[in-house]
Amino acid sequence: MKKQIICIRWGTKYGPEYVNRLYGMVSRNITPPFDFYCFTDDPEGVRPEVSCLPLPDLDCDLPKTRKGVWGKSRLWRKDLGGLSGPVLFMDLDVVIVGNIDGFFEYGFEDDVILARNPNTPFERLGQTSLYRFPIGKLEPMRQEFLSDPQKVAETFVFEQRFVTRRAPGGIKFWPSGWVSLFKWHCMRQFPLNYFLPPKLPAKSKVVIFPGGLNPPDAIAGRWNVRSPVLPPFRHFLATFTKSRNGSVSEHLRHFLHPAEWVSRNWRE
Repeated sequence: MKKQIICIRWGTKYGPEYVNRLYGMVSRNITPPFDFYCFTDDPEGVRPEVSCLPLPDLDCDLPKTRKGVWGKSRLWRKDLGGLSGPVLFMDLDVVIVGNIDGFFEYGFEDDVILARNPNTPFERLGQTSLYRFPIGKLEPMRQEFLSDPQKVAETFVFEQRFVTRRAPGGIKFWPSGWVSLFKWHCMRQFPLNYFLPPKLPAKSKVVIFPGGLNPPDAIAGRWNVRSPVLPPFRHFLATFTKSRNGSVSEHLRHFLHPAEWVSRNWRE
């Protein structure tokens, strides 16, 4: 199977350095040859090894919702940048920690394969932070979405649920352990989080960061960009003050030491 990696970047939330780091991590953890594409509205500052392609039209107004990254629906079109065959999509804020050849060897070329979302154990739900699909196979989903974007967004809430439930032919999941969710698989539970740094699961190849905690936060040792970086004892004392982050249990669970392994891997 040809190794094709794609990512998408629009707006100003993520700068070109995110694309450059992602390419660097891919190049260190894959057996060549491979092709790396970024669909973007601004190629300025992206390293020359990345093939920047124009951001596809959305062909509708984005649904008015705070949840779900529905702009990713651009990637479901059948005429995606002239590409063909299976592509491996990666969010810009993933951290690659092991060899990713297996993501091109597992399953069949026509499969749609997602990471498993452990936050909903009673729902067979995938994560689209890292998923593989053949170009054009998801076009029926795109047409369904375009028929009433607001209704689809309200019905499924997250685009990953829409992909999980409506992908033609159904979906598969990556083997257990290949993809780790930082908040779920890496962060220590209270009270161990006050004494030990986040762990890197032994079988993990890629760590994904859905939600508000991103690699820079893991490196700094904070729950999100709005959280102050405090030593363990001061963070614990803040539990009993107005500076507490959420409820008592949330504040205690949200402390984390800096994750050195994230800093070591998340680089150009």
